[in-house]
Amino acid sequence: MAHSFFEALPRIGYAARGVVYILLGGLALTSALWGGGGGEGSSEALSSLLGLPLGRIALGLVSLGLLAYVLWKFAQGLLNADNREKDLQGFAIRGGNLISGGANLVLMFSAASMALNLGQSNGGGEGEEAASAWLLQQPFGPLLLGLVACGILAAGGAQFWYGISHGYRKRMPLPQAQKLWMDPLSSFGLMARGTVFAIISGFLFFAALTVSPDQAGGVKEALNYVYALPYGRVLYGVMSLGLLAFGLYGMLQARYRRVDVSDLAEIRAAAPI
Repeated sequence: MAHSFFEALPRIGYAARGVVYILLGGLALTSALWGGGGGEGSSEALSSLLGLPLGRIALGLVSLGLLAYVLWKFAQGLLNADNREKDLQGFAIRGGNLISGGANLVLMFSAASMALNLGQSNGGGEGEEAASAWLLQQPFGPLLLGLVACGILAAGGAQFWYGISHGYRKRMPLPQAQKLWMDPLSSFGLMARGTVFAIISGFLFFAALTVSPDQAGGVKEALNYVYALPYGRVLYGVMSLGLLAFGLYGMLQARYRRVDVSDLAEIRAAAPI
């Protein structure tokens, strides 16, 4: 029973995260094609489901899927459910999983509140300003925010490298017949998301240096930054396609990613209950 739970948890979670990025990339691509710019954030992308038939139910299911993703990330980070090596790299990856779990926990609450018609906290945004403001109010707040920015930059760099080096193949063996399109799709998606993370880390570094949470930003602000660059509309379109590709990569993970649950006894031993 526990084996089945640990196998199903990440698959549901990866699929839900895939839905978020498919919506995010699709909305951004539409905006790029029509020349509107003005990227959407993850919460705003999810709110687009409300306009569909049974959209509130669909949004509720996505929020449950995101809960599964959060639980899996925490299991990876705290309990080493993915059986990482107990070295510096392994602990760094587990730390990144905890950061990812925390970020998606906020998104999950946002999706659930919209599904239950409770409104959207933070005005439908990503909550980066609120989170940054809270960190800056703590002792050594700018240092803490700077460390978070370093973590996000490292995660972005790791994702970019994971894509360009095809590192995902180690835990996601793709079927030979479909590799011709699945491989470039996965690589492109990971590199695009890594780039977005790098831009977000820049916002957070600036917020830490200026002690101003208003300078923090998320996916929406990262896309808007790209749009403002020279040839921004073209770059914005490429990034939109990349986020859409990352969403499809999430679906591939839900189907093909290998979940290491052979050491379930060790996970139980690590759990505090």
